[in-house]
Amino acid sequence: MAETRVLPGGDRKSRPASIGAECVADILEQELNSTIHEWIGLVEKEPELIRIPLNFEERSGHLPKLLHEVIARLRLDKRSKAPVSVAASHHGELRLKQGYSAAMVVDESRILQVCIFSTLHRNEHRVIFSKLLPDIVTIADEVDAQLKQQIICFMPV
Repeated sequence: MAETRVLPGGDRKSRPASIGAECVADILEQELNSTIHEWIGLVEKEPELIRIPLNFEERSGHLPKLLHEVIARLRLDKRSKAPVSVAASHHGELRLKQGYSAAMVVDESRILQVCIFSTLHRNEHRVIFSKLLPDIVTIADEVDAQLKQQIICFMPV
């Protein structure tokens, strides 16, 4: 039996009515570049964020490391304690030096979560659906933990 689905953007696609076969971590890894480009596109629409003039690498160079940490966390045994994000600490220090406010870092993090979830939505036909919600919880927890590490850099010692 085939089903017709309306994908984001209004496209229709027929495919077998079966459950996806890929884990969220694999999808995010395969879609890393498209997620980063979506993120940069949304960031560049935020007047407060673009008031700090940065080139592509300065603005998004931290994302591969942060996203790889999210992916690693998704692959971590659920009973294991997640490591503290060193990449997030470095990113917080960098943003402070670049003139960002803590609120601007929060905006970037919020946009990252939107882009991660948008990537999963675009690829929902590929995902193992029974694992999706627990993985979304893990993603939100990891991105928020990374945000905490970034914000610590903005606090007085």
